[in-house]
Amino acid sequence: VQLQASGGGLVQPGGSLRLSCAASGFTLDYYTIGWFRQAPGKEREGVSCVYGSDGITYYTDSVKGRFTISRDNAKNTVYLQMNSLKPEDTAVYYCATDPVARLCAPWLMGYWGKGTQVTVSS
Repeated sequence: VQLQASGGGLVQPGGSLRLSCAASGFTLDYYTIGWFRQAPGKEREGVSCVYGSDGITYYTDSVKGRFTISRDNAKNTVYLQMNSLKPEDTAVYYCATDPVARLCAPWLMGYWGKGTQVTVSS
């Protein structure tokens, strides 16, 4: 199982970014996969996940209405479209997956990709 995240960068408040996570070594549509983030001095938190074959999505309250997770099974890739970004969204974002997890909780994810830095600043 390998996960390759990309798409981070520096953006002004109110701007947008799209993160991509390319998966290999497993079939994405049967796994729970999602995005997690960790800001300096804070614990890693679940931002958004999509659960297994039913495709149910989860968003943490602070990103609802601004972020959208999507999954392209043909490309084995999951995306996180982030709009209306705020300075408090600044963090290292990680893609993670697990074949049995049904919660968007970092301690349940068995496989992690390297993080990508997102900085929201004017």
